[in-house]
Amino acid sequence: MAESSDKPEEATEAMETPPSVPVITDEERELAGKALLQFESGKYDAALNTISRLEESRPNDHKVLHNRAVVEFHKSNCTKTDELRQRLQTVCSQLGIKVNDLDGLEDVDNGVLYYNQAVVRFHTRQFQEATSMLEKLFQFIEPLEETLARKICMVLIDLYLLTYQAEKALHMVSYFDKMLFDPPSTGKSKEGAQDKDKDKEKDKTPESGGTPAAAKETSVETVSPNEEFRPLLHQYKARCCLLAKSIKACKREIKAVINTQGMTSTTIFLKANFEYLRHNYRKAVKLLSSIPDAPRMIELGEWIPVMFYNNLGCIHFYMKKYNLGSFYFKKAMQENDNRAQQLPKREPGQVLSGRPLHTLATNKHYELLYNAGIQLLHAGRPLAAFDCLIESVQVYHSNPRLWLRIAECCIAANQETPEEESKGIPSKKQMSSQGVVGSGFHRKLVVMSPSQKVNKFTPNGQSSAIPVANLEFASICLKNAAMVLPEEPGAKDAAGAGVQLGGHGLDSGDMFDGSLLGDSGCVAAPPGFPLKPLEAASLRCSVLACSAYVSLGLGDNVTALHHAQTLLTQPSLSGSLKFLGHLYAAEALISLDQVSEAIQHLNPDNVSDVSVSIPGTVDTTAEKGKGSDEGEERESQAVHSQYYPHSLQSAKATLMFNLASAHCLRSEFEKAKKCLHQAASLIPPNEIPPQAIMLGVYLELQSGNTKLALQIIKKNQLIPLMKGNDSNAPLPTSSTPPTTLTRAKQKPRK
Repeated sequence: MAESSDKPEEATEAMETPPSVPVITDEERELAGKALLQFESGKYDAALNTISRLEESRPNDHKVLHNRAVVEFHKSNCTKTDELRQRLQTVCSQLGIKVNDLDGLEDVDNGVLYYNQAVVRFHTRQFQEATSMLEKLFQFIEPLEETLARKICMVLIDLYLLTYQAEKALHMVSYFDKMLFDPPSTGKSKEGAQDKDKDKEKDKTPESGGTPAAAKETSVETVSPNEEFRPLLHQYKARCCLLAKSIKACKREIKAVINTQGMTSTTIFLKANFEYLRHNYRKAVKLLSSIPDAPRMIELGEWIPVMFYNNLGCIHFYMKKYNLGSFYFKKAMQENDNRAQQLPKREPGQVLSGRPLHTLATNKHYELLYNAGIQLLHAGRPLAAFDCLIESVQVYHSNPRLWLRIAECCIAANQETPEEESKGIPSKKQMSSQGVVGSGFHRKLVVMSPSQKVNKFTPNGQSSAIPVANLEFASICLKNAAMVLPEEPGAKDAAGAGVQLGGHGLDSGDMFDGSLLGDSGCVAAPPGFPLKPLEAASLRCSVLACSAYVSLGLGDNVTALHHAQTLLTQPSLSGSLKFLGHLYAAEALISLDQVSEAIQHLNPDNVSDVSVSIPGTVDTTAEKGKGSDEGEERESQAVHSQYYPHSLQSAKATLMFNLASAHCLRSEFEKAKKCLHQAASLIPPNEIPPQAIMLGVYLELQSGNTKLALQIIKKNQLIPLMKGNDSNAPLPTSSTPPTTLTRAKQKPRK
């Protein structure tokens, strides 16, 4: 969902105070105070004239140059962002300051300059650099002017929330609360108050991936200078609780927000987010439908229709109504495109100039494409999902999970549908003879044999790197996913940590999107939540399983065996992937004529669980509130797919069917027959695959039981009184493709 739960407070760029400059006269001090009053009243032309008079006597004063840059930026309605960045950099060069070298921030007089640089980076979604600057500035917050200190705290809180660092955000909220309502007795120094301290309006519109969005409004009516921040504090606390999935604490804070602000758009989004986490999806939809129109939010860069439809799409995803969710994401993209067309055009040759600063990150095109792609993938429309995800990866190329989803689209697109399989695999009706040839002793019964899956290889002369939904491109995507993941689980120097997304010339608010890695060793996966170490380890297992499957499909058995063996050595391996690892390893070994080793992998005792749960994990969202919708819980730990065993017994039967095939290759027909009949006894008759029926015919023919083989063909039964039905259950044998890989389902950001 549109995860913009932040409140657009007026965080501004302050103009620096001239008192730090030596030998300032009373006349210059008076001019500085006059320019400040003119700036605060919106008389920018008059303020520029006053600053020009100051420049005549102080031409090399960096504070005067800085203040002129800020005033001219406001005069342009905050549209000359490129010019502002260049002039701020000029001031830094004059002072010998390197913005990226935070060790140089020792003089508190330069705090405003660093803050303004961080504000610009915030709006261009360079969150990592903005956070580094403000964290360094926070170390010197005590001697800073009180207004600037408040702004630093507010921006830092939003940055921590946007980068999913709930603990740091709560710590900063607590400090901000004490600053406002429990200040130290000594107070802060107010020297230099006559000098100009200017603020540039900063309307935050960040949005990233995982829970329902909260729109943002600013309370205007205040009782005291500090009381106006109380609703904002409650909003921050509620958002921190939502991010940490602390249901009880979140309920208390949302009540406080309602008491201080009433049922505003902000409150409704927060409450809908809360009900969403409690799995009360219908109530969340009802709350979202009651959101009032808020034109001011449009002025600040927020667009409620986009957030509304996006949130509905995410809610319906968890209700497993994927096609309906896709419809809402389509509506969200239409609203977003309409809003983008209303924005002013960028100036020729400029990257940022031409649009107000607060609108630079309002285009959520790529986030919506990401959500729509995940939704379509679950809806069984892999080609449409591929088109969405391959476009969003231009921005989120540091997300290993996204590369895996693209590979899954390729796998699903090359997977035979049940209708296609029925054309080549004999069903109950097709098991009857397809014809008779010859006569007398030479009379032969013709039976349709199982089809051999034809791989859709790339045509000769076409590079496999071209984005096409085939297995070759899936292999490339899986290599990218493995490369972005850290070498070891929990490594702090993850491959995605240093990726900056600011190098794209894309016309989108996400062009500079990036996420921070926390101190816990999380891996950035924008626009969704960062991957925790255990989640990254589980994702690596999924990548290895997909890689083994794709390699088998491409006929690269050596590589498939390597991936399967590596998968089986992973410490955080779910039961479902362990089952697939043994199956794929056996398939590769049989193709390499190493049947003895394959038989070891096909031992049914190798599988004791077929769930997709990560070992050692606990569902932190398991706490459900009263009135939760029955039957609309999160997806269970079992895999729901027609291509995957639905129970442990079915998984063991699949291994034994393949084990029977392996024994056939070694001419051990009695062992094969025993395995075949044992496997058939583990599952209901209607789940026996047609390949097993054909294997039974082959075994009886090898044993010389021609009449029994004919009986199996005519009656479609392996043993007496076991009559099978049509089935699409998989049975990979030594001459058929492996069991189709079941996706470890990934949810879109909320």
